[in-house]
Amino acid sequence: MSTVRQYELIYITPPEVTDEVLADLHTQIAAIAERFGGSINKTENWGRKRLAYEIAGQREGVYVMEVIDGPGIMTAELDRRLRVIDTVMRHLIVRVDEDLAIAERATTERKTSMAARRVKRGLPPEPTESERRRHSENSDDDDTDVMGDAGFSPRGDRGDRGDRGDRGDR
Repeated sequence: MSTVRQYELIYITPPEVTDEVLADLHTQIAAIAERFGGSINKTENWGRKRLAYEIAGQREGVYVMEVIDGPGIMTAELDRRLRVIDTVMRHLIVRVDEDLAIAERATTERKTSMAARRVKRGLPPEPTESERRRHSENSDDDDTDVMGDAGFSPRGDRGDRGDRGDRGDR
């Protein structure tokens, strides 16, 4: 048997598709996944959104994302079936388990290196509650005034540029 991996399936249906048709499509996908020993972990209906470009005469579509666990051969069957279903305008299947493992590994490495640096400085490996509280009070998470009195705005507002000096003939 193949290795079980995690995939994200995103598909777009026409905006006039009813909830019953979406539920039927979901059951078809679940049946294919179960036939290959997989399962659907999560289903998110992202709702009706404007498309970047016109697809099959439609400017809007209903986006649905499903997180599926299963073997690689399951994706080939899903891809084949979704291509022939008329209610699916576009679909995409992406393997996400490697990305999740890389992110988890990076988080673990970051925590261990931070603990090692703290121990080198003679501190406990984990920050104390008072250090966390002090850090959260000093953090600049709000975008109200990033550079203090410098007048810098992170949104690209250049404001009054004043005299730009002599530019000469152009």
